[in-house]
Amino acid sequence: MPRLVTHATHDTFATHATLVHQVRRPHGAPTAADFAFVQEPVPDPAPGTALVENKLLSIDPYMRENMDAVWDLNSPLEGRVVGRVVASRAPGLAEGDLVFHRQSWRTHALVTADEARVLPQRPGLDPAAYLGVLGGTGLTAYVALTRIARLQPGEDVFITSAAGGVGSAAGQLARLLGAKRVVGSTGTDDKARLLTERLGFDAAFNYRSGSMAELLAVAAPDGVDVCVDNVGGEHLAAAIDVLREHGRIAWCGAISQYDGHEPPAAPRNLYDLVEKNLRLEGFLVRNYRDVQGELEDFLIPHLLAGRVVDQQTVTEGFDGIVTAFLGMLGGRNVGKAVVRVGAGV
Repeated sequence: MPRLVTHATHDTFATHATLVHQVRRPHGAPTAADFAFVQEPVPDPAPGTALVENKLLSIDPYMRENMDAVWDLNSPLEGRVVGRVVASRAPGLAEGDLVFHRQSWRTHALVTADEARVLPQRPGLDPAAYLGVLGGTGLTAYVALTRIARLQPGEDVFITSAAGGVGSAAGQLARLLGAKRVVGSTGTDDKARLLTERLGFDAAFNYRSGSMAELLAVAAPDGVDVCVDNVGGEHLAAAIDVLREHGRIAWCGAISQYDGHEPPAAPRNLYDLVEKNLRLEGFLVRNYRDVQGELEDFLIPHLLAGRVVDQQTVTEGFDGIVTAFLGMLGGRNVGKAVVRVGAGV
């Protein structure tokens, strides 16, 4: 599994857990001062619970929105995570089980059997994939293409933020689902080359190198049928420009607007949805959890055969989690952003 690895120091505490709290609401772009590292004793599992040592922590764009209102201040934060059960008083969770749960931003967590999914151990499959192409990231991309845009074989696709977690998964999934041509936008020339040279995109461009609308028109001169949009703003407007009649937009997010104080203006060409019979539909992946098994059945054979790249940027050490989060928001990751804590997975 290709990875860009950054390192951060972390001391191992045998009796104490480390947690990250959000201590203030950001004004504009978040900073490290919005967070605090807190230590507390490692909890003992009560009847019906298991103690999990968190090993792989997911860093996702939606967390920026959570900072504004969803996350409580001065409390442990939420997120996707893979960990190892180290002590259990919960039926169905055995010591040594590798589990997926949502108590992230901490080194240890207490979970019940209803809150954790025991992950299957498949030879040749890195457990980090359950945070990447087999996790919420890949599920978002799969739902966008199959449920929202309803991609058909032979259609052309444009993906914004294509070198991010969802974008890099969506481009590869589109190809596996029969797309004829896949085009992506990203923030650097190096990322654009990675998309075409490693991830199978037919064309990619650095949107910072000129007019977004003009760059996309060159990359997709004959138009596209489907757009998977993670950015909003001018990316969405440019997509509307190149979409063919009866095109579809699966709107996953609007990372370009997360730090704004005023409601974003509508795309300049929004009425073209009417003129061109386009469909724009947003969605939340949490409403499609029933699709998880379908995604795994479809994708795992391709992963094991090397036909899919689970592109990740891994930060080593729990102390790097805030840096990894801020770096992801600044576009410094390639593919899925993950924090790895110690060994054991």
